Amino acid sequence: MRTVLLAVLLTLVAAAGPAPAATRAENPYPGYQSAVYGNPANWLCRPDTDDVCDHDLDASIVKANGKVSVQRWKAARKPKFDCFYVYPTISTDPTGNSDLIPGAEQELYVVRQQAARLGSVCRVFAPVYRQVTLTALISILGGNPIPSDQALAAADVLDAWKHYIANDNQGRGVLLIGHSQGAGQLTTLLQNEIDASPLLRRRLVSAMLLGTNFQVPIGADVGGSLQNIRLCRRDADVGCVITYSSFRDGAPPPSNSLFGRPLQPGWEAACTNPASLRGGTRALHPYLPRDGRSLPSLPTPPPIEWVDPARGGPITTPFVTLPRWMEATCKKRDGFVYLAIASTGNDAHRVDDLRGAELTPDWGMHLVDVSVAMGDLVAIAKRQGRTWCAANGCRR
Repeated sequence: MRTVLLAVLLTLVAAAGPAPAATRAENPYPGYQSAVYGNPANWLCRPDTDDVCDHDLDASIVKANGKVSVQRWKAARKPKFDCFYVYPTISTDPTGNSDLIPGAEQELYVVRQQAARLGSVCRVFAPVYRQVTLTALISILGGNPIPSDQALAAADVLDAWKHYIANDNQGRGVLLIGHSQGAGQLTTLLQNEIDASPLLRRRLVSAMLLGTNFQVPIGADVGGSLQNIRLCRRDADVGCVITYSSFRDGAPPPSNSLFGRPLQPGWEAACTNPASLRGGTRALHPYLPRDGRSLPSLPTPPPIEWVDPARGGPITTPFVTLPRWMEATCKKRDGFVYLAIASTGNDAHRVDDLRGAELTPDWGMHLVDVSVAMGDLVAIAKRQGRTWCAANGCRR
């Protein structure tokens, strides 16, 4: 009898503790080797290379009183979880799909804006993929589409994911992050590879699917785009989805907007406020490029005077962050659900607006979906990584 009781006790203790290392490190793609992604040259960022995610991420903090200080960026010394990033539509290659050679003003530019800063909390993996290009998108919007292959882009992302899991992951937690086309590619990856796999769901720290039309049943946190992975609604949530599309508070999505709209009856676009997963209105923590450019292919805007020259010196860092400058709230209007961005009005001594954030009213603030909340996303990733590690144990 004592032996039986001891066995039951040991079973309960094991169930309450972290998953065994052998289970955590189980390889769902045994022996998988990618001919493309086995080559480090086909990654924008990897922890075992010296790349664009390792440098030039310092930021000037511009406070409401006009005081300016410099925040030095530091990579995590021993990050315990990983981040897997897929970038948005950025390539200006003349064909419908891009090549695998990243451009300085294209793929390399956007990974610095949207993913490199996560290197302060995680190992960043960012594959190059043969995306549908800006050239193809413009041709579609102009009514004269050129040939492009979405399946090719999806196959690249899947190939990179399988190679990463089989050769680099080793049972670590992984946070997915993508914007626009990249978020769409990650949604497909989640649907086809992760949502139905308990093994891979256990490794999911979270999925940040930004600037996309992620769907849930009206009033629900699960269902729609994914069947098992819920929205993140608390700071302690892990294995969940963070998603939104941003619009100015005074310029909500018009009826022709691609973002924030329901895709079928009974569904709605999901919105999780990166400044406050519990909801409500909170100030955002942006990181913006010093020159204010949101898309390099657009004409270069006039230099932004981030701070009154009488109050602060010139901005010399690559990035600028402005505490309590913008605030965000998830809102519903006319069937659309979106992240409403408003000025806090606390800007007597610094720039009072975010210039060049909109292409057209129906795109809203799509170009800065990530940058306007980059500090919040890093903070969420840090909290979620710690929570995941506490529940699962972490390998360095």
